[in-house]
Amino acid sequence: MIFETHAHYDDKKFDEDREELLSSMPSNGIGTIVNVTAEYSSLEATFELIEKYDFIYGTVGVHPSETEELNEEKTERIKELAKRDKIVAIGEIGLDYYYPEPSHDVQKKWFIKQLEIAKELDMPVIIHSRDAAADTLEILKSDAAKGLRGVIHCYSYSKEMAMEFEKLGYYFGIGGVITFQNAKKLVETVEYLPIEKIVLETDSPYLSPVPNRGKRNSSLNIPLIARRIAEIKNVPYDTVVEITEKNARNLYFGQTEKR
Repeated sequence: MIFETHAHYDDKKFDEDREELLSSMPSNGIGTIVNVTAEYSSLEATFELIEKYDFIYGTVGVHPSETEELNEEKTERIKELAKRDKIVAIGEIGLDYYYPEPSHDVQKKWFIKQLEIAKELDMPVIIHSRDAAADTLEILKSDAAKGLRGVIHCYSYSKEMAMEFEKLGYYFGIGGVITFQNAKKLVETVEYLPIEKIVLETDSPYLSPVPNRGKRNSSLNIPLIARRIAEIKNVPYDTVVEITEKNARNLYFGQTEKR
């Protein structure tokens, strides 16, 4: 079954029909979902989801755009919450230079701090990197991240940069952008990458694939993503689903059996 590696079902865009939507996932071939925390304030919402649905797992971490709110006390709490059952990764964490705030130094500080938590707990990381390829790569090569496993979420850089992240052992999260007409750079990257390094994601409720672009996204759209990857890789759709599920299980459960 399909393994959805990155969604945000705690988002308010799902408030009207969250229970109905999530209850429909298994019958639509969605076997596992990882609900990814982006804000410190949404940690409890993630715990509510993983307690209610046996096929949903969670992460703890703070998105780079929200790092201004972090302090040592909050990161200590993140570390303690990461030890709970069904928490499978630290994320999403990283760098986002698209907007001027928070400052680069603030983002780097808390990115490194959360990487250190993951390293201490031997947990995978979910990396958000936007307009910050060089600094992201430099930090992931540093002692703070040495030996970590993880995924570059919503990969958006070049094939050449993908080669550098691949050398570090990272997986690549491929979502709805792969279906966009202007996704030439990402198509080239997917052509290059071994399918054993790809995992499926939606980033729901954002980044719906064609033909649903602009609408609220959900894991029910993953078959559209998998079919596009199958076309690019010239392999059967079922092969994409099977191998990416195996990849995701190795990523999230390979060394930390918290199921």
